[in-house]
Amino acid sequence: MAVPLDFTPLEEIDKLHGDLKAGFRSGKLKSLAYRKYQLLQLAYLIKDNEKRFESALASDLGRPSFEAHFLEIGPSIGETKTAWANVEKWAKPEKPAFSINFTFMRPVIYKEAKGVVLIISPFNYPVWLTCGPMAAAIAAGNAVVIKPSESTPAISALFAELIPKYMDNDLVRVVNGAVPETTKLLSLPWDHILYTGGGRVGKIVAAAAAKHLTPVSLELGGKSPVIIDPNCDLQMTAKRILWGKVVNAGQTCVAPDYILVPRSFQDTFVQALKDAHDKFYPGAGGSAEPEAFSRIISPQAFKRVKGLLDNTKGTVVDVKADDSLMSEEIFGPLLPIVPVDDVDEAITFVNDRDHPLALYVFSQDQQFKSKVFNNTLSGAAVANETVIHPGADGLPFGGVGPSGYGAHTGKFGFDMFTHLRSSMDSPSWIDKILGFRYPPYTAKSISSLSKLSPSLPPRPAGPPSVESLKRKWWGKWFFLALALALAGGLTQRAKTLIGRA
Repeated sequence: MAVPLDFTPLEEIDKLHGDLKAGFRSGKLKSLAYRKYQLLQLAYLIKDNEKRFESALASDLGRPSFEAHFLEIGPSIGETKTAWANVEKWAKPEKPAFSINFTFMRPVIYKEAKGVVLIISPFNYPVWLTCGPMAAAIAAGNAVVIKPSESTPAISALFAELIPKYMDNDLVRVVNGAVPETTKLLSLPWDHILYTGGGRVGKIVAAAAAKHLTPVSLELGGKSPVIIDPNCDLQMTAKRILWGKVVNAGQTCVAPDYILVPRSFQDTFVQALKDAHDKFYPGAGGSAEPEAFSRIISPQAFKRVKGLLDNTKGTVVDVKADDSLMSEEIFGPLLPIVPVDDVDEAITFVNDRDHPLALYVFSQDQQFKSKVFNNTLSGAAVANETVIHPGADGLPFGGVGPSGYGAHTGKFGFDMFTHLRSSMDSPSWIDKILGFRYPPYTAKSISSLSKLSPSLPPRPAGPPSVESLKRKWWGKWFFLALALALAGGLTQRAKTLIGRA
């Protein structure tokens, strides 16, 4: 039974927006100590209510408790703690690279908060993709409105209850609702918008933001392919791909969407997937066993995914490029297998479509992996793993082209919500050097200016040779190893001679 969700009255949204602008201008978050206080409050909001979040995820998504903690609760606490631990370092002003022309003007880059930001989070990871960006925005010194998904009423209601208790209401608010409430939010001027969801709504968000010249980050999705090398570690490959597809019932924006496998290897690979499936779900009920499998978010979503399967021209194996399963992002537990002749055909297949949010390769051959990565473009390029890279410390999470733009998580989230403010403080004596800039302009002005003009390296005789472009990466290491070996030999020879003496 769905949890009832109280929508935010439309007439309150304008006031809420104004209250947050006033809260931001109060300067509370200029204090790094206050930012850290709010971040720790957010971390404890999750920690104190782990069981309630677990129950809400089960109610909204049928999420097994293990997946609730592994995919959302743990990462949300971890990302918030990372922001708490690093905010002083991230917010510290930076000096640009040394330049003899400008160093005496004391150039510096300040990390300024953008203002009041809007975070529109999705249904599929409603905790992590709300709390992670919220932590980044607060660390950067912003006031925040979160708009959780109406498709996850238990989680959204829990946020509406807990945020006023744990967070400063002058700085963080929740707006719950559906299309009218989101439309109202998008009619207002924000200092940054982060939207996570599908491309169709992403275009609406970007168009609405453009009316106010609001910067936007879009985390979208698309069909993330997997390219298989027959020389892969087959059992590991099957397990990791299948897990990436079945976790959260396939409702992950970076889930493997389809497989590109050599025709001669297709049957072997499919059997390995079947074997992995039997090991994942050994019970009589298979994936229907309690705590075994998440559920599709809604009857409408289930109908859409089932329609893709019903309209296929065959099965999920030996799928053609024009099949219904290849018409859109699946976002469910279906995994089409597309046979190709070789890796070159696989690369062409990927490049003929929108740039995906993730591209996966399973191979033990570095040349195979490099060939795929160097000849494609995607939000992420991952070898021998699936799905978990958005949670990897130090890596940005973001798309390219139709899979989105902008990146967040960790320091990248802080940067997304930060304005880099250039500053200089130029002393009066600089005019003894740059006084020639003032009118009237004379020949002496031009002569003085020419002394500051940069010199260029010699003009190239022509493009580099093809052979130099193909030079093996290991060449320099070979010569280094050879030099070390010769040096070692000469040293040993010298020791021998000294010993004889």
